[in-house]
Amino acid sequence: MIEPTSASSSRSLWRRQRDRLATALIMAGGIGVIVAVLAIGVFLVLEVLPALLGGVFDPARIRLELTPMAWGTLKAALWAMLFAIPLALGAAIHSALFMSQRLRSRMKPTLEMMEALPGVVIGFVAGLVVAPWVERHLAGSLALLLVLPLGVLLAAAIWRRLPATWRRYFSLARAGLWLVPWLMLLVFATFSLAPGLEALLFDGSLRIWLNRELGLDYATRNAMIVGLAMGFAVMPSVYALAEDALSGVPSRLGEGAHALGATRWQTLWRVVLPAAAPGIFAAMMIGTGRAVGETMIVLMASGNTALMSLSPFEGMRTMAAGIAVELPEAVPGSEAYLLLMLAALLLFLFTFLVNTLAEVVRSRLRRRYRWLDGAP
Repeated sequence: MIEPTSASSSRSLWRRQRDRLATALIMAGGIGVIVAVLAIGVFLVLEVLPALLGGVFDPARIRLELTPMAWGTLKAALWAMLFAIPLALGAAIHSALFMSQRLRSRMKPTLEMMEALPGVVIGFVAGLVVAPWVERHLAGSLALLLVLPLGVLLAAAIWRRLPATWRRYFSLARAGLWLVPWLMLLVFATFSLAPGLEALLFDGSLRIWLNRELGLDYATRNAMIVGLAMGFAVMPSVYALAEDALSGVPSRLGEGAHALGATRWQTLWRVVLPAAAPGIFAAMMIGTGRAVGETMIVLMASGNTALMSLSPFEGMRTMAAGIAVELPEAVPGSEAYLLLMLAALLLFLFTFLVNTLAEVVRSRLRRRYRWLDGAP
């Protein structure tokens, strides 16, 4: 009777020691990440601050060099999020609230695997395949941005007018299966009709018409291509975090809303989305942070031209891309090197402030909806 007790106590002691070792390793890893981030910030400050205080920088050159890169960084992130957020949130809402559990268990891992695609591969495809193709089919590509949303609304209107038996067959839980062929048909029809409409409305060339009538110069690699490629790269992370936040909303809230007579849309808009707001906001901020710091996609798909323009048809230069291009040729200690360090410091501070703001807003939203967890 003594030996089993001794063996059991030794196994229990080994488990406790293993748990303590794992806890210590996890804590050390977390502290190491924090120290590494702080060390990067301290290094950048020590590189830039003496030059700023010593009057090494020429204010005119700072404005000339950094202002276009700061503008390009914000412009690239804006176009990327304009593309990524509607699609990612729409997919997350459909996956979490309307899709069947069987289909969701297959689709969600597939979409999340898209996050593993390297940015350099996405930038390569965008710069060498997508950009020339869009230039050749500019009218059809721009028309598609209008046709697809209207096509989805038209499909929803037709679905509402179907008989009950047909609506059960074309259920919202399987909307991804019957909506994709409809969208593919719209794409085919748009690109089939685009050349004729371009010849009729724009004298055969939309690109020349934009330059002649509106003064817009179309560059092959531009902000629209960057937004498409970077949005594709950011979308999986935004989708995964937003879907988890929506799935985490207690089902009793939606059931209570339905019991009170609310429709699906009213339940989604007034109950589920406010409850999942902290997670959705965090997902959008994380996506924005990645878009701001993305390097290879912007470098390969934007043309890396330092322009300050609102036009989506012109290129830009971001801080990350500028650092990647110019830093290998900059001599340590030179003014060009210090300007790049200053750009890196500004990028670091911008990302830090965005993440801090996201955490503050998320904390306030969590306190606002703390009643969901049963807290007073």
